[in-house]
Amino acid sequence: MSVQNEQTALNVSSVTGRPLTKRGEATRRRLLEAAEHVFADQGYHEASIVKITERAGIGLGTFYLYFDSKQTIFESLVVDLNQRVRHSMAEAMTGAASRLEAERAGFAGFFHFTARHPALYRVVREAEFVSPDMLKLHYTRIVEGYEAGLRRAQQQDEVDRTLDPEIAAWALMGMGELIGMRYLLWERTADGDGPATLPDEAFDALMHFIDNALSPREHGQNSKEGENS
Repeated sequence: MSVQNEQTALNVSSVTGRPLTKRGEATRRRLLEAAEHVFADQGYHEASIVKITERAGIGLGTFYLYFDSKQTIFESLVVDLNQRVRHSMAEAMTGAASRLEAERAGFAGFFHFTARHPALYRVVREAEFVSPDMLKLHYTRIVEGYEAGLRRAQQQDEVDRTLDPEIAAWALMGMGELIGMRYLLWERTADGDGPATLPDEAFDALMHFIDNALSPREHGQNSKEGENS
């Protein structure tokens, strides 16, 4: 499913299954934005529908026109954050002249999003216990697109053909998540302030590592390097 189709699916009431009006979409968005803050600040078990509606400035009864439970809005939030972070990455990669340029742009888009939405880290990790299927959905949706892009790049000799694209996609995603956690999440103050994006030196070091890992190699180069080491 494309990002655009997923966004269309999100603009449907999870209670009635019917498409939302423009006003309904705006209300649903306010509830999700409020849920993002409440779940990030207090965790799933301490969060409540009352706290979410109070932050959103929306009546408690209105909540149930869009979501039927705290778990439903939590799961919808995982899908929403996943859709938005992938959109941020895809938008940043638009116009890249090569796969390695696309990698640099995509990681920049990822770090830019997570710096503005650190809730992504806590919400996804809580999904492991609250809704394991949503945890799997979050990661597999990212990897599926990533793997497809790497396969296309291999066919165009822009990425080392000896790499397993599925393993590479999972590895690259894991690096991005942990580097972001180290330099974006852990550097935040108690008031929630933090870096706007990854420090230049950390970003450049990461991309140097990725360039070396993905760049095409002449046949036999790896074995020769191993013999000379």
